[in-house]
Amino acid sequence: MTPDPRSESAALRLAVIAVIVIVVLGGAFLAAKALGRWVEGLSEADVASIPPGLAVGVEVPAGSSAREIGELLAAEGVVGSAPAFEAAAREAGATSELKAGTYRLTSGMDPASVVEILVVGPSVDTFWITIPEGLRLSEMLEHIASQSSLSVAELEGALTSDLVTSTLRPSGAPSDLASWEGLLFADTYQLARNWTAKDVLSLLAHTMEERYRVIEWSDPRLETLDAYQRLIAASVIEAETRVDSDRPLVAAVILNRLEAEMPLQIDATVLYGLGVRGRGPTLDELEVDTPYNTYLHTGLPPTPIGAPGTASLEALAGPSDADYLYYVRTGVDGSHSFTADYDEFLRWKQEAEAKGLG
Repeated sequence: MTPDPRSESAALRLAVIAVIVIVVLGGAFLAAKALGRWVEGLSEADVASIPPGLAVGVEVPAGSSAREIGELLAAEGVVGSAPAFEAAAREAGATSELKAGTYRLTSGMDPASVVEILVVGPSVDTFWITIPEGLRLSEMLEHIASQSSLSVAELEGALTSDLVTSTLRPSGAPSDLASWEGLLFADTYQLARNWTAKDVLSLLAHTMEERYRVIEWSDPRLETLDAYQRLIAASVIEAETRVDSDRPLVAAVILNRLEAEMPLQIDATVLYGLGVRGRGPTLDELEVDTPYNTYLHTGLPPTPIGAPGTASLEALAGPSDADYLYYVRTGVDGSHSFTADYDEFLRWKQEAEAKGLG
């Protein structure tokens, strides 16, 4: 259908009139932002799909109300919604304490944390931390502590005291560190130096929730797995792969074995249960009975075994259709060969061991 130029012209005149009205009411800055989004064709859904953890520069105009600031922050993806920010400001008794100025924030922040930053003002010192994918929870907390003024004990206390929440955490999970394994998203974050352990970990937990939410979990083979079990499977993919092209194939092996009620027999889970990494398990270690020994126990391990990244989550959501049941690391780059034939698997395994790749 060809657009009618007259209707486009009329729409533009209406938009300009609307902006003039808002300017007269004193909201010039917000009007400009609204017009900018109208011209660019961005919808509310577009704004809501902004991934968390991105650096965002925000200018808060002088005289802005808590509601106007909330709308500005929501438009930039810093907070999930303007009402949530306004409610957090009201709960903190800070609606009249929010300071104008230029701020460096991140998308997907906790509204209460943003309120704290705006109460202090734009002079808040910020810094960046980077957390690699695939780390176990203990390693993640050590990384955060090494890049901030927070201690591992403070971070552990925030998790075990239920100060941090996650919709991906199983209902009724015990208040221990094991229940938080795999629920914090590894990424690069900008943090304020005055943030507490709760503020930092809430951002990481919220980011994992958002990254999980935007993935399309439509493959019918995943219907038997709940959200937490999908995180577990994705963490196994993360631990087992070094090459992105292997991820959907490892996902297929995991799902095929679960469907066939075969033990997963995955070395990474065994090592997690033993508290070691960086090598393969010995024959004796394969006999050690821990809940994570997938040679002795069928099904998924009881918790994730590390922090899955986006690539592993997407690989599980879009696994290969192959009927593979086995894989062996055969490439010096960490890549694997896959097969449904046990005898072929044994030949590849012997060849890999002879090359020092087993």
